[in-house]
Amino acid sequence: MKFDAMINRYPSWRNVVYGGRGMVATSQPLAAQAGLEVLRRGGNAIDAAIATATCLTVTECGSNGIGGDAFALVWTEGKLRGLNASGPAPGRLSAEVLWEKGLRQMPKYGFEAVTVPGAPAAWAELSRTYGRLSLREVMESAVRYAREGHPVSANNAARWQVMYETYARELQGEEFRSWFDTFSVNGAAPRPGDIWRCEEMAKSLELIAATEAESFYRGGDLMERIVAFSDKYGGYFSKEDFEEYHPEWVEPISVNYRGYDIHEIPPNGHGISALMALNILKGFPLRERGRVRRSITGRSKP
Repeated sequence: MKFDAMINRYPSWRNVVYGGRGMVATSQPLAAQAGLEVLRRGGNAIDAAIATATCLTVTECGSNGIGGDAFALVWTEGKLRGLNASGPAPGRLSAEVLWEKGLRQMPKYGFEAVTVPGAPAAWAELSRTYGRLSLREVMESAVRYAREGHPVSANNAARWQVMYETYARELQGEEFRSWFDTFSVNGAAPRPGDIWRCEEMAKSLELIAATEAESFYRGGDLMERIVAFSDKYGGYFSKEDFEEYHPEWVEPISVNYRGYDIHEIPPNGHGISALMALNILKGFPLRERGRVRRSITGRSKP
């Protein structure tokens, strides 16, 4: 039998799913389970969101990294708040530095393209402000999957393969060697079902959880190692870049689109683009088309 896990030739209709006491939706089932487990243990929606986000850095590490940024819209006690946890460029990096190196646009790879990571600060800030459980409890699943391993999903394996091949072709130099050492199984991109584990990532997540991200920003072991690696390979980071960084609570921006209030994070987030698009759509006479659903007998119903 020829089987392709990426193709479903026999789609079926499902009943609408309802969550009576909470729901977690992600692109990766293990991350969704991590969020649900936190809810079962008495955590709130913020705890579950952090558990899910940190778990995705392990189970979909090619799309969600510890070194990335984070944005959050939080509705609580009748008020909506926004958190912008995107990091700035290092203080020693400027347009003039890039021009002197002969660059006229931002490169895709290398330290010129790297900003101060904001995601760990977002997890800690959200946990301190709204969480019910400790950050250590909330991040237990992420640490466990990194240390004990998890089976790589078919979709993730396909994207991982493309990413691995691209990096193998385009990334040259010793500074990139650690990426291949970390994100591989037996010297290659993992295949569907392969168990991927990373003890170094588990230790990093443990330190972030135990110190509420202070080890990442205020002179801890993680920050020291990041700056040392940057110095070794001609990067631009300094300790001050991390020590002075804090996520920012912001007032969300919004538009009313056909009776619905749509909220986004203000710039430097890209949410304003979605709001501009909705305002443009207001000028068009759109109408909802009648949808077709199938009964269990196979007949179409309007």
